[in-house]
Amino acid sequence: MIGAIIGDIVGSRFEFNNNRSKEFELFNEDCFVTDDSIMTLAVAKAIMETNREVMLGISDRRQDDHYLNRLANNTVAYMQMIGRRYLNCGYGSNFGQWIFCENPQPYGSYGNGAAMRISAVGAIAETVEDVKLLSKVVTGISHNHEEGIKGAEATAMAIFLARTSHDKEQIRKYIEEGYYTLDFTLDEIRDSYRFNETCQETVPQAIQAFLESDSFEGAIRNAISIGGDSDTLAAITGSIAEAYYGAPSDLVELALTYLDDELLGIYNEWRERDRI
Repeated sequence: MIGAIIGDIVGSRFEFNNNRSKEFELFNEDCFVTDDSIMTLAVAKAIMETNREVMLGISDRRQDDHYLNRLANNTVAYMQMIGRRYLNCGYGSNFGQWIFCENPQPYGSYGNGAAMRISAVGAIAETVEDVKLLSKVVTGISHNHEEGIKGAEATAMAIFLARTSHDKEQIRKYIEEGYYTLDFTLDEIRDSYRFNETCQETVPQAIQAFLESDSFEGAIRNAISIGGDSDTLAAITGSIAEAYYGAPSDLVELALTYLDDELLGIYNEWRERDRI
């Protein structure tokens, strides 16, 4: 999850001032936390609270309807509770309305917000089936368009595969067979790629940025270098890269200085949790 947060913060100052190069300072005074990190942490909080509420046995794990229903309710609750405390963090107009709605309902979105917040699912899933079930529950509360569901699931699946010792060719093959055709290189799209807030025009590019990397930092630099919705691209790429490479401790320490006490508290709780 810290990979998504690092990517978000590094990319924050480039969202509307794209940098089409791999040469830039990762952190400076213009960087800030956006909705990508805030919603990532809200999902993590919802998962932790659901795990506390529902005792998971050896056999039922996270396939149980009661668990999935509680997860959906908690995700709505914590997205709204936490999200309402950060009014100017970059919500899209529809999602911003959803955050403050008294009776929030899914609204057919296929925005890339579905994918930028999903890293906690990829981190806790124990099977491919877990990834699919949990991702759909967490995503469908707002982004219930098939492309929103697909974008989140593809990201969570890439994270799951990366952290379970699959190599890049295996990850590429799985993504291409189940989700997106990755028939381009970053060099081929760098001059023409433009800002796009949809899953279908963000998630494949973010995954490719990871696949072309040779390190965690290199993956973040790849994502920033193609422009577009830089914070979200880098958040998605960073979430996969962390699962594959790990996140360097110096970058983690720097990123955490941008979190306030509430967000840092959730992150620390996640880091120290008992795995279920």
